[in-house]
Amino acid sequence: MTADLLSELAAKARGAAHPRAESCACGASVTLADRPDATVVRHAGTVAKAHAPDTTAADLAPRVAVAAALPGPLLPPLSPTPAPLHGRLVTFWPYGDPVDPDDPDAAPWEAAAALLATLHRSPAPAGLPPMRGPAKAARAVTRLCEGAPEHPAAGPVLRAWDTLPAWARDEGPMPDTTTLCHGDLHLGQLVRHPAPDGPWRLIDVDDLGTGVPAWDLARPAAWYACGLLPPEEWTRFLTAYREAGGPAVPADGDPWPALDVPARALTVQTAALAITKAVAADRDLDEVEQALIDACARMCSVSPQLTTSFAK
Repeated sequence: MTADLLSELAAKARGAAHPRAESCACGASVTLADRPDATVVRHAGTVAKAHAPDTTAADLAPRVAVAAALPGPLLPPLSPTPAPLHGRLVTFWPYGDPVDPDDPDAAPWEAAAALLATLHRSPAPAGLPPMRGPAKAARAVTRLCEGAPEHPAAGPVLRAWDTLPAWARDEGPMPDTTTLCHGDLHLGQLVRHPAPDGPWRLIDVDDLGTGVPAWDLARPAAWYACGLLPPEEWTRFLTAYREAGGPAVPADGDPWPALDVPARALTVQTAALAITKAVAADRDLDEVEQALIDACARMCSVSPQLTTSFAK
């Protein structure tokens, strides 16, 4: 985002925080994120988010409306209607305290699982777009093919991608088109509201929609399968999800038939992005990134479990 647009977004955040005041004593606005796909600015207790340039009102508005209608699992917006700003759509939200990245032992796995279970059990409104998880995975693979196709690690990643069913590659409809999903679950999508010690809420509705709920469990499942998430933390997350009645996996027994394809897709997505970023920075892959590449290589020799539903 250009400096002018960033400045105007900050002004929008300030105006939303103080709609009846000509001035405030809060100090300068704070930029929380400034990426091609999103710019986020905070002023006092208000957050303004400029969504990706290709975001349309037809896609975003119903997703924001879901957040307004489900203030339990999702952080509700301050306004249900996205506002235009220089060709971008802007939404306004209350500020919440994020997960502390420097304190992994305090990661709220149980809270995340319970919120997902509640979301997955909530009725999806008519007209809601599909969740964008497979589309994001496909976009990551496209970036790899365009930006680093000759990288030594690209081969196993692309071969692993080719083993996935069409729906997981965003080349066909998802086998579940009715379940409400977040679409991009990770610990950065959790905040406490009211800050600093209110209940946890899910944020970021850009990828929210209908689809396969196991996709929302796929990132921690992939980390666990790659050896990047300790077994006890994965068990805490999975147990809490089941205890909250989450429908993505059976209530007991082996969860992997439901999780295998989404977890593979998230592994490929993360590995593809890792290679692309490493090439852009002209650096070698680090240990964690190499673990993802190794997992893709293993995936090529074992067919995915294609079961994505079960008796509920």
